[in-house]
Amino acid sequence: MQPRRTARGPLPRLSMPHSTRRRPDLRLILLLGALAACGPLATDMYLPSLPGIAQAFGVSTAAAAATLTSFMAGFSVGMLLYGPLSDAYGRRPVLLGGIALFTVASIACWLSFSVGELVVVRFLQALGAGAASVLARAIARDAHEPSDAAKVLSMVAIVTSIGPLLAPLIGGQLLLIGGWRVVFVALTLFGLACAVMAWLRVPETWPPEKRESAAVLRSFAAYGRLLRDPLVWGHMLCGGMAFASMFTYISATPFVYIEYFHVSPQHYGLFFGMNVFGIMLGNFLNTRFIGRMGTLRMVSIASKVSIVASFFVALMCVTGWGGLWSIVAGLFFVVSVVGLLSANCATDLMYRYPVNAGAAAAVFGAAQLGLGAFASAVVGWFPGVSPLGMGCTIGVCGAMTWVGRSVVVKWHGRPAPGHKTQPAST
Repeated sequence: MQPRRTARGPLPRLSMPHSTRRRPDLRLILLLGALAACGPLATDMYLPSLPGIAQAFGVSTAAAAATLTSFMAGFSVGMLLYGPLSDAYGRRPVLLGGIALFTVASIACWLSFSVGELVVVRFLQALGAGAASVLARAIARDAHEPSDAAKVLSMVAIVTSIGPLLAPLIGGQLLLIGGWRVVFVALTLFGLACAVMAWLRVPETWPPEKRESAAVLRSFAAYGRLLRDPLVWGHMLCGGMAFASMFTYISATPFVYIEYFHVSPQHYGLFFGMNVFGIMLGNFLNTRFIGRMGTLRMVSIASKVSIVASFFVALMCVTGWGGLWSIVAGLFFVVSVVGLLSANCATDLMYRYPVNAGAAAAVFGAAQLGLGAFASAVVGWFPGVSPLGMGCTIGVCGAMTWVGRSVVVKWHGRPAPGHKTQPAST
């Protein structure tokens, strides 16, 4: 069948019919992973710069960490916008708009001359970066069967993890070249490359007959239905509080490791890379076992690991037993299961709400980022740079992860609100 022609020539073959699911496409997985790395790179590459930013602007460590908190808040808000908008107008145009905003805001970060200005433009940068994160999940769901979607999301996460694995190392070296502003020059160039790749290669996976562009408010109204579902709250707590534990680690360790334990900014990247390797390992294990065990068992097992490891880290931080290496060991397990939990919780919700998959991915992602932003703010309230604040916050996150897991186990398999039939098994 020939493509439809217009006055400007044939339309490109970008549409991927929703009714024709296919096996995982390695090229699409690599591309989605690279695009979804916008947010992690913008977070992790500048972590070694946080103490330097505080010194450059003459502000406290808490004020410098506010640039990280504002980024997570913007990421969360962006996800809430992009999910329903992509359900109404398609994945591709919303994705392109988000990446364009990320690139422009990266330039503004580079040119900032006060910490207050940096906080604002970091929010805008995150607002754009959220598009790739939420739409990578929605595109994977659109293009694959339930048995493949969680596996594909884990494969995307493995690709995405390569950037955070290298980002702190790169960020530490960029500090030696020209200070913290050079980090945002690098992010600007990365954003430009992502914009070009998305324009040329990302297909439209949400066909016109599935959209409700004349009723975009109805797409946003799907949030009300989602939030009436106890299983949604269970997944948001289980996956979201585990993510908050990880983000507590991300926001606190630049100060705890570098200033309290006197780890150099360059060596900090090696410690960070260990945990990113753990995320990659967790996601790899998910691709091997999800087909046999299903999302519920994977969520149950991973959340148990997260809960035990969180309590262990809290104990080590509060008592000081074992010093730096006991904290590093515990954090490895806290962080390693976050990607696995995210992939399975998000997949379960998107297949529970197939018509509003974008909104389901968005509400889960927004909960993760919102809880992560709140956890990073809580850590900043503790005085000094000792591990105490990090340990207490991670311990509370572990307790809330246990609450979320209990709700998921109780409500999994029950019909969604307004549905008389059971959701498809995943």
